[in-house]
Amino acid sequence: MQQMDAKRIVIKVGTSTLTHDNGKLNLQAIDQLCYTLSGLVNEGKEIVLVSSGAIGVGLGLLRLHERPASIPEQQAVASVGQTQLMTVYQQRFSVYGQKIGQILLTHDVVDYPISRQNVLNTFENLLRLNIIPIVNENDAVAVDELDHHTRFGDNDQLSAIVARAIDADLLIMLSDIDGFYDKNPRKCDDAVLIERVTEISEETFKRAGGRGTKLGTGGMITKLKAAEIMLKAKKAMLLANGENPSIIFKLLDGTALGTLFKGTE
Repeated sequence: MQQMDAKRIVIKVGTSTLTHDNGKLNLQAIDQLCYTLSGLVNEGKEIVLVSSGAIGVGLGLLRLHERPASIPEQQAVASVGQTQLMTVYQQRFSVYGQKIGQILLTHDVVDYPISRQNVLNTFENLLRLNIIPIVNENDAVAVDELDHHTRFGDNDQLSAIVARAIDADLLIMLSDIDGFYDKNPRKCDDAVLIERVTEISEETFKRAGGRGTKLGTGGMITKLKAAEIMLKAKKAMLLANGENPSIIFKLLDGTALGTLFKGTE
């Protein structure tokens, strides 16, 4: 895999990277993530972090064993979890002398020209000051019934929308899977990791279970949709396992890990 010559990078981390199965924060992974991203800023990179985990952390804090059914309850859980998540980020980033800011988005903010420009201005000024914006969907106010107006639906696509909007060079997506396979590796022992994908076709989606499925192969459908957004914008996306977030250093150096989604030159 080629070395990535990217200055402005969006990094998306999923709940599986940030939390244990019991809902408690994976402090070791978070510390490693904060160390890595702080190091990249010190190298002159412009870093945006799109972080899931608010509802997962909220469930753990409130000792709930499953996600509530009602939207108001889900919003309350997200509110509690987001506060705790940002507190931990603030603590760990400060250890490495890195300043952070928070940006919570809903779809309407990005869709309407005035609010979109205001958000972009915020991103630009934070990055100019070497501050890492930490982005999440504003789950505490976005509602499912207004899906097409407020919700992005998942942070995979949100990260790609943000990367496209701020003209990032690269999106790195850290997940609980090593990359994109020719078939579901959780079901097929002979599944083969695909190191490079140059276009997203219907055949690509079929390998992940079909475009119309909600879950596909462990959430792979939403990752392919994110890759599709990046490829259409003539940008690149890397998908890799986020168990050890310092993998980002290796990915940028060109170590053959994960899957690179990038069009032909």
